Amino acid sequence: MSPVRNAARRPAVALVLTSAASLQVGAAVGATLFPLVGPFGVAAMRQVTSAIVLGAVVRPPLQRIGLRRLAPAILLGVVLVGMNLALYGAVERIGLGLAVTVEFLGPLAVALLGARRRRDALVALLALAGVAALAGAFGGPAPDAGGLALGLAAAALWAAYILLSERAGALPGLTGTAVAAFVGTVLTLPVLVVLLAALPGERLLQVLAVGAAVGLLSSALPYSLDLVVLRRLPRAVFGMLQSAHPVAAALFGLLVLGQHLDLLQVAGVAAVCGANVLALSGRPAGPPPA
Repeated sequence: MSPVRNAARRPAVALVLTSAASLQVGAAVGATLFPLVGPFGVAAMRQVTSAIVLGAVVRPPLQRIGLRRLAPAILLGVVLVGMNLALYGAVERIGLGLAVTVEFLGPLAVALLGARRRRDALVALLALAGVAALAGAFGGPAPDAGGLALGLAAAALWAAYILLSERAGALPGLTGTAVAAFVGTVLTLPVLVVLLAALPGERLLQVLAVGAAVGLLSSALPYSLDLVVLRRLPRAVFGMLQSAHPVAAALFGLLVLGQHLDLLQVAGVAAVCGANVLALSGRPAGPPPA
């Protein structure tokens, strides 16, 4: 890669790292609300906050765009709801660092999509070894099986998110993110209203304030940044940089939630992150998506 082209991509790389840090801080803060509204309530508040902020800022010209062009963004909204519900369910059961690491298999699968090299098979084995370490196969306590299953569901949905974000990014500005947030709100708001109505008054204000912050940090900001970045970076480079997510999740899980990983679990996180980097490091980056 030429120095000029490399320098042009540095701002996009910084945006990816900012997105990862913001999302995982928001996820950690959101987990503190589980005793009050559960994983569904936190995921729903993320969607509502994101829809309000983006709707006010973007004001997408939906009539001029048309339903057919909006289809990827609508599907993106459905995927985001499923991904957030699965992830928060996993966080509740196995902790933030482990849940995000298992979820990270989604970007890794995108990175290996269509792989033909022998090296890619070894990369896949490294990733599986990392997940096995997290699951307690090499000793140590085994995490909740349901939490692992939810993490794998979130992984599949994260892969779909990356692919759909590329297509939604073809819409003008942040229209794709705004439409996805609105769809997510329509799907989750009725249940959220029931959950909030059951809270006492003093708790309701606390939940609304924290939920708004979670929505900004975990949805509105990072998803908007990702949509912008996917216009500037090739999918392979974007996928490699997603290695920041498990590391950020482990860090903020410790700092915000007091969740500690043992040495084998740290090794598992490192193996999954390393597999992603190895899968992409020997592959030409190519041009940014059109």
